[in-house]
Amino acid sequence: MAEQSQDYELQEREPRPSAGKGFLFMLVIIAMVAALGYFVLQNRSAEGPLVPTATPIPIAVETINVTLDEAFTAEEKFTGIVSPRRSSQLGFSNGGRIASLRVDIGDRVETGQTLAVLDTRNLRAQLEAAKAVVSEARASYQLAESTVDRQIALLEKGHVSSQRVDEARAQSNTARARIQAATANADALRVQIDLARIQAPFDGTITSRMADEGAIAGPGQSVFELVETGNLEARLGLTARLADKLEIGEVYELSSDQGPVLATLRSMTGVIDASNRTVTTLFDVQNANAVSAGAVVRLSMEQDIDEPGLWLPVSALTEADRGLWSVYIARRFGGGWQAEPGIVEIVHQSGDRVYVRGAVRDGDRVIIDGLQRITPGQPVTPVEVSANGLAAGNG
Repeated sequence: MAEQSQDYELQEREPRPSAGKGFLFMLVIIAMVAALGYFVLQNRSAEGPLVPTATPIPIAVETINVTLDEAFTAEEKFTGIVSPRRSSQLGFSNGGRIASLRVDIGDRVETGQTLAVLDTRNLRAQLEAAKAVVSEARASYQLAESTVDRQIALLEKGHVSSQRVDEARAQSNTARARIQAATANADALRVQIDLARIQAPFDGTITSRMADEGAIAGPGQSVFELVETGNLEARLGLTARLADKLEIGEVYELSSDQGPVLATLRSMTGVIDASNRTVTTLFDVQNANAVSAGAVVRLSMEQDIDEPGLWLPVSALTEADRGLWSVYIARRFGGGWQAEPGIVEIVHQSGDRVYVRGAVRDGDRVIIDGLQRITPGQPVTPVEVSANGLAAGNG
């Protein structure tokens, strides 16, 4: 209790802040804030806050003075591949050991030329045996025919019955049938021997060889690939509209890296391919020596498109939204020029040029270069260029 009394007395003796001191502290704070405000006002520019008011310097841009067209003629190029009209994988109809190969890759062969031969010793031995069977059957037939003649003579004299004559005739017919069977067997062996060699079915060039001498070739196994070189064809896919303009039997000029190629239109499918929306056309190459199989050929055709628009270089376009494109047009604004965007749609592209339609008027100055530096409303100084890209003068 004595300790609590002492603590209470100490608390009673500690001074407490008065209301006057608090008011004085608030006045000090207000004075400091006022001084800070005065300092800011004194250091503030007399002209107010700094705001950029300088006009951007116009940038020089190349422009062309465009002219709208009511229609245009587009050149379409269609690509195809030259291929041999005939190409065959050659092999033996029956298997066997390859005795000799008489041609190699790159050799030119003629129709009927022997290209490869199988070992036919076994077949020839069988053929000799078959010939012997034929000879035996013929001898039996001759004997049977003589027997028939003797039996008929004896029948006329009454020494034998007609039964014996019929039996002799049956034996003769049997012998004749044996001759036919033996002959057929011998002919079959001759065919096998004949098929034991590969002959060229047409004039051409050996482009591949798949076996060597001594190998066992299976039935139908490819040994050579023969490509016809004298008759070449070109297969091209055209749009249905342009395919209708071609006439079967007419000669057209195709282009290739090796030079011009004359080709006669042989046929066309008349059916639109669902994968590439084209009609397949077949051309017979007339000057086969002017192009090689596998070469790429092109057919150029023109078509008139009734679509108002104008031609621009590709460099004049910049990508916009929804698959469209945008161009910038230099138009007068006040005493100068500024770039204004316009949406266009590509109708046709030919090399580095595009035919477009959209927000471009006849006589507009379209900016054709440096679009990455331009923003809508950008002050510009148009420099008109001619068709060959040289500066023609300022606007």
